[in-house]
Amino acid sequence: MITQILLAIVVILLVVLIFLVVRGRGVKPRDIENAVSSTWTKLGLDEKIGKIAIHAQDIRDSHRSIEQMLRVPTERAALGEISLETILSDQLPPDMFGIRKVILDGKIPDAHIRSTVGLICIDSKFPLDNYRKMMEAENPKEKEGFKNDFRKDVRSHLNKIAEDYICPEKGSAEFAFTYIPSEGVYYFLVNEEFEMLRDFTKRGVQVVSPLTLSHKIELIKAGVHAKKLSEEAESVRNDLNIISHRFGEIDELWRVFYSTHLRNAGEKAEELDIGLITS
Repeated sequence: MITQILLAIVVILLVVLIFLVVRGRGVKPRDIENAVSSTWTKLGLDEKIGKIAIHAQDIRDSHRSIEQMLRVPTERAALGEISLETILSDQLPPDMFGIRKVILDGKIPDAHIRSTVGLICIDSKFPLDNYRKMMEAENPKEKEGFKNDFRKDVRSHLNKIAEDYICPEKGSAEFAFTYIPSEGVYYFLVNEEFEMLRDFTKRGVQVVSPLTLSHKIELIKAGVHAKKLSEEAESVRNDLNIISHRFGEIDELWRVFYSTHLRNAGEKAEELDIGLITS
């Protein structure tokens, strides 16, 4: 945007200068100064450039604020928790998830989802310090060193999640999610540490990004809805069985009534008729 405006200014100035030359006027410094000043004032470029400068400063301040947030572990963790909570609240009803609740005999994951296979715990405090250092490093040896440190951080973090949040005997699902609020970090791990991620997936720890988590949530919702439909169908089947049993009882009562009481009544009626005829 800034480049386009500056180009427009240059074009306008060139047009003014060409106009002066064509008219045969001498192009003196004062003429150029007056032309530039007049054009600048009429177009309000002073005000527009001022607004651009303010806007650019706002962008720099916002970028610096976000960068600082990502550098501080507590604030970075809060950012991950906020984005995680937003995804869950957008896609799930309130009764299907919880945020920082005590579950599994005292454990407090950042979030959990109630599913057909148990409580699915989600951790969002992913270690990113060495990843940031790796991306900022210019020396290849330093970059490789930070990459190895980041790999160790990830392995240690995933091990802890496996130990804390995968315990089916206490009501958890047989897997848990490790949420990374950055698609870039997620795809870096998928490309560079695929074997490690696959090993932890076998142990039940699944690393997810905002996009992949959203996809998995939809699958979880589908499973819950299918179970509810199955339970409702079972309830209807049970009700039909009860009604059928009641019909059977009514048939039995009718059979007794017909074979006993109604027949006796008919026989008594015939005796009365014979008595009236013979008398």
